[in-house]
Amino acid sequence: MDDVIRMTARQAVAALKSREVSPADLIDAAAKRIAAVEPQVNALPTLCLDRARAAGGALTPPDPAPPGYLYGLPIAIKDLSEVEGVRTTWGSRAYETHISTRSDYSVERLEANGAIVIAKANTPEFGAGAQTFNAVFGTTTNPWNTALTPAGSSGGSAVAVATGEVWLADGSDLGGSLRTPASFTGIVGLRPSPGRVPFGPRAMPFDTMSVHGPMARNVGDCALLLDAQVGSDARDPLSLPRPEKAYVDVVDHALAVGRLPSRFAGGCRLAFSPDLGLCPVDAEVVEICAAAVKRLVQLGAHIGDDAPNFNGAEECFQVLRAANFAASVWPRIAGKTDLIKPEVIWNAEKGLKLTGEEIARAQQLRGAIYNRLTAFFEKHDFLALPAAVAPPFDHRLRYLEEIGGRKFDTYISWLVLTFAITLTGTPAISIPAGFTKSGLPVGLQIVARPRGEAELLAFSAILEAELGLAARLPIDPVAGAA
Repeated sequence: MDDVIRMTARQAVAALKSREVSPADLIDAAAKRIAAVEPQVNALPTLCLDRARAAGGALTPPDPAPPGYLYGLPIAIKDLSEVEGVRTTWGSRAYETHISTRSDYSVERLEANGAIVIAKANTPEFGAGAQTFNAVFGTTTNPWNTALTPAGSSGGSAVAVATGEVWLADGSDLGGSLRTPASFTGIVGLRPSPGRVPFGPRAMPFDTMSVHGPMARNVGDCALLLDAQVGSDARDPLSLPRPEKAYVDVVDHALAVGRLPSRFAGGCRLAFSPDLGLCPVDAEVVEICAAAVKRLVQLGAHIGDDAPNFNGAEECFQVLRAANFAASVWPRIAGKTDLIKPEVIWNAEKGLKLTGEEIARAQQLRGAIYNRLTAFFEKHDFLALPAAVAPPFDHRLRYLEEIGGRKFDTYISWLVLTFAITLTGTPAISIPAGFTKSGLPVGLQIVARPRGEAELLAFSAILEAELGLAARLPIDPVAGAA
């Protein structure tokens, strides 16, 4: 079992394709691993192993198979997405007995591409907040120190990948929910461009703030899952066509060539910012991220500090997020607020009270930030910055309340380094940059130009190889103290 669990996703898919192993073999291995580590981490509270075994037994791979075909690889789905016949709670007591009668579009696509869903991953209620706890399933803990949080809202997905319960997991991201838990658990989490991964049905199909994306142990595996997720879907009006070249091929080519991608004759250009000028950041986090970026110099990169101006990002995001909650969450909780956590109620009610002037100003701020970022990308290939303002913290805290003398106004304010990037619609990834002196993972967030997933993955794969951290996964949970 250990050898199978320690395979990368790409190795496992290759073994499935060649029939060295079967979907049933991997389902059994995953089930044993889940039984071994779940008592310590609580990442996958809902299993659907019988459904998975039936799907694996009925799987008939197409010939030829499309890019990203997974040949029966077991995966986990965040408990914000419906899977037909499986319990879906959105982490809320208001829906704790709900059994889905259909699957979301993103799940349909993954299963059509040979994925086998074996579990639902824990998430905060309605994905609200970057600390994975809820009143239905309890708290998910960080495998690097089980007294700490894996962040969220894709915390269960991140932990399941980090511990080897599954090889790949789906996540979603509005304010940083793919990138922050990736940083806190030492895995890779990619927030794609809006429309790159079609999903729904949803109340706001034209919304560009929320996206679905892949979580994996390394960049190559992340590219594999993205290949399985992408492609146009008429039911999602933002969905983009599948790119001509598979993302795994982009990664393999980059590693073979060993040259950082760039649109400039003089070589790759990037800027590193410790904080985007928005918030204090833990000094050790900045030191680790800066050291990782400096490794790029020996690969020929030109590194500057002329990051774009993100002034107004928090005001803008807080307004647009509140409007989003008013439209998409309030209709589901109205009349049930006695069952809902206070942060969700506050966010939805804030949205209901917004004025037209506040929304108009937020849209203007967002436009100004985007325009400044696109001007930045006329002279740069990438922007790099920490994926979180701090390393993992005590899981008993509902959210990070203070850093560097600054007290945060709301439960999401500490996510400013990720939600500022959300506003731009540009693809962003978190890859492991290093570890604190106490052994906790720290993620580096890398941002590419609009719809630049291919060059982002290529760049990240080369940096990942240079840093050499991916081999530390999967990890056996470490019991610890806050």
